[in-house]
This record gives sequence, C-alpha cells and structure tokens, in this order.
Amino acid sequence: MGICAPQFVRSFCFSLSAATFSSVALAQSAADEANKSNNPLNLAASLNIQNYYTPSVFGASSHTNDFLLRPTIPIGPNGLIGVPQIFRATLPISTRPDPAGGYNTGLGDINLFDIFLLSQEGIQVGIGPLLTMPTATDPSLGSGKWQAGLAAVAVSATKARLLGALVQWQHSFAGQDSLPTVQSLTAQPFGIFNLPGGWYVRSTGTWTFDLQHGTYYIPVGLGGGKAWKSGTTIYNAFIEPQYSVAHSGRGVPQFTLFAGLNMTFSK
Repeated sequence: MGICAPQFVRSFCFSLSAATFSSVALAQSAADEANKSNNPLNLAASLNIQNYYTPSVFGASSHTNDFLLRPTIPIGPNGLIGVPQIFRATLPISTRPDPAGGYNTGLGDINLFDIFLLSQEGIQVGIGPLLTMPTATDPSLGSGKWQAGLAAVAVSATKARLLGALVQWQHSFAGQDSLPTVQSLTAQPFGIFNLPGGWYVRSTGTWTFDLQHGTYYIPVGLGGGKAWKSGTTIYNAFIEPQYSVAHSGRGVPQFTLFAGLNMTFSK
C-alpha cells in the first residue's frame, strides 16, 4: 500500500491535468471556430444565408423582409496585387409595400465589394471598392441607380471576443434619369462575446443614413448563436432582435428580427 498510493496519486493527478488541458483546448477551439465564422476578414470561402424581417416601421402600418445570399471568396496575393482580397456579393430577395396596395417580392439590387486586407496582425484592417447594380425586379425593391463607393472593415479578435466595424459609403452615378440621386452611408459596429461550447452573445445592428434625403435609423441588437464544426465546414446559426433607438423619417425600421446560418469552408 505504501508504494501503490503515491503511484495512484500521480496517475490521478496526471489524468486530471490531461482532462483539464483537453477541456481548455476544446474551449479555445470552439472560440476559434466562432471567431472565424463571425469575422468578415477571415480568409476562407463562405456562404451566409441571412434574413431581416421587420414587422413594424415608423409612421406606417406595413412590414418588410430581406432574404440575403452572401457568398464570400478569398483571393490570395499575386503579381499584380500584393495583399489578400476578400470578394463578397449580396443577392437580396426583398419584400416591400406596393404604393398601389399589397406587397411586392422579388430580386433587389445586388451589391458587390472587394476588400483589400491591408493588415493581418493585431487589428485587421481592410478597404476596397463597392458597386451596387440596379437589378431589382420592381421599382419598390431597388433604387433604379448604379452606385459606387468604398467599404472599410476593422476587426480586433481575441479568444474571448470579436470587436469591429464595417462601414460602406456609396453614391449613384448612372441609371434611370427620372429617379432621385442616391447617396447612403451604413455603419455596422459589431461585438461577439464567446461563451463555452461554441455559444456566443452578439450585437450587430447596422446604422443606415440616407445622406441625400436626411433620413436615418440606428438599431441596437442583442442576440445569440452557436458555431460548430462538421468535417471541414464551420456552421454558425444565430438570431438577433434589433430595435431602432434613434431615427428620422417615415417607413424606416422600428423593430427587426435578424437571423441566419453562416457556413465557412475551412481547408
């Protein structure tokens, strides 16, 4: 007994240490997967399926909906451009009130941007051009204008959280002459706070400013989600209610339910 007891204690302590190390490693792995899936500057191909349902707007009795398909393709440095690029397209299927009554549903204006990743150490920074095409199948679903501008992203990531912002500015330069000029600015500050097991708390409301007409709305969201890995793909499901805490103008969102499934295709 005098010989076996110390060996048993050593074996137990080793097993306990191994289990603790394994638990910490799993927690770090889950946080890494959540960060990769939520980071707009992650250099991996992805497909985001997202939906913004707005059951109430200011100054009107109507609702809106935007179902978004967002593929992202990373492009490595090459002889022409020496930094990585992140190309993202947004294809909206939108529902808007019809001025004549009822609702219209169809394809909205497709948005493209190409982010040049200028910094990958510490705070990640990217900037690049964007283009919005007048692809809407109904006048109520789009601007009828070609628009161009800039997109900029900054991200700070740790095991505990992901903080950053995505800012987009665009101005119309062509399109239907009978329709008004378009100039808009959107700012999306986001905070993702990781919890055990791939769960996280999120706030990602997009502040939208119509610079041409002076209207705006500023939503604040609070929701949650979970990221998990299956094979080489990271899945990320979430839901986030958002309420506009400040606004100007009629018909802008009052309350929105934002939900989605992001798929990140790891190597």
